[in-house]
Amino acid sequence: MITALLDIWWLWVAAALIFAVIEVLAPGFIFLGFALGALATAGVVAFWPLSSAPLLLALFSGISLLAWVALRAVFKRQSSDAKIITRDINDN
Repeated sequence: MITALLDIWWLWVAAALIFAVIEVLAPGFIFLGFALGALATAGVVAFWPLSSAPLLLALFSGISLLAWVALRAVFKRQSSDAKIITRDINDN
């Protein structure tokens, strides 16, 4: 039963949209990796249907992990060149 549901490509697209909405509500680039993994899995299922649920879930988790690592590399923390003010203009 669960294998038949995982073989439907548009369910993976729906999961990707749900993860993307969660990412908008709770930003941090965590759920965006899951969304990209689900979207890539939808493409795999659409063009090359797999018959094994564990294989599909392993593919989803592997792609999600790779997407998360790539996103961490792209959106790494950058220093903001903000000035630190130590003197108030009203101090005379």
